[in-house]
Amino acid sequence: MIIEKSEEIIRSISNVLVGKEAVVRKALMAVYAKGNILLEDTPGVGKTTLALAFAKALGLDFKRVQFTPDTMPSDITGFTVYNKETGGFDYKQGAIFCNLFMGDEINRTSAKTQSALLEAMEENSVTVDGVTYRLPNPFICIATQNPTGSSGTQPLPDSQLDRFMVRLSIGYPDAARQVEILRRHHDSDPIDSLGRITDKDGILEIQNYLGCVKVSDDVYVYMVSLCENTRNNPLIELGVSPRGLIALSRMVRACAVLNERDYVTPADVKEVFADVCAHRIILKPRAKLEGMTAGKILEDVLNATPVPALGK
Repeated sequence: MIIEKSEEIIRSISNVLVGKEAVVRKALMAVYAKGNILLEDTPGVGKTTLALAFAKALGLDFKRVQFTPDTMPSDITGFTVYNKETGGFDYKQGAIFCNLFMGDEINRTSAKTQSALLEAMEENSVTVDGVTYRLPNPFICIATQNPTGSSGTQPLPDSQLDRFMVRLSIGYPDAARQVEILRRHHDSDPIDSLGRITDKDGILEIQNYLGCVKVSDDVYVYMVSLCENTRNNPLIELGVSPRGLIALSRMVRACAVLNERDYVTPADVKEVFADVCAHRIILKPRAKLEGMTAGKILEDVLNATPVPALGK
């Protein structure tokens, strides 16, 4: 049932985001793994469309905030207001109170407003005036950002990046896919016809099922070795954190499920390693001078780390 439902979700969203099934698949893995998703790419390639399509297909309560320089933390977390009838203060919920929160162009707002998401993304709660409020379950944040250096942007702090399970890039479609996009948008928007495929109870069921997916000690050691090797790499200033290692462990279980298995293999780790870890490492100036990218360095780390016999 999980596989059939997942394939239907991927197929339906891929009809909206033409030619990007691999991105849709990894985003669904992150949803199953209770992870937040960062979509980084140039404007106009479908980042917002992907988030909207997931909200419709998964049947989740959805709210969207367009981040701008004047967006305030209270717009996200809510605020308290004086009630003259009771003489006390009433709490007014912010936009974060939903199942699927979309932060559009998150790197266009101030660091203070960006930080309003930290507790929500890590602990599924917000604290306002000393009182903590739980968010709905499930809670997923999908944020989009334009490449650093684009007009009006500022880099996300490392602590914020570390709370995204994956960073995905959609990229431009090829010429044939662009023709297909034009055909599908000839007289309507494909997202308008996208129906609900599951609901929050269905998502929670799959999220809970991941705890039953088996991971051998050899695979655990393999994941630890990979992350350790990012910390010892001469081209990396800051390697993958323990939080990143836990995110990798959750993501590979979701990958195994979509690969129709109830156990994890090294191939699952290889499939998602860069998506989980590339945004968590900081390169040394030497690496940048040599034209190295985080993705290329992580590929070298994968190639240099011994693979356990299981699934080798």
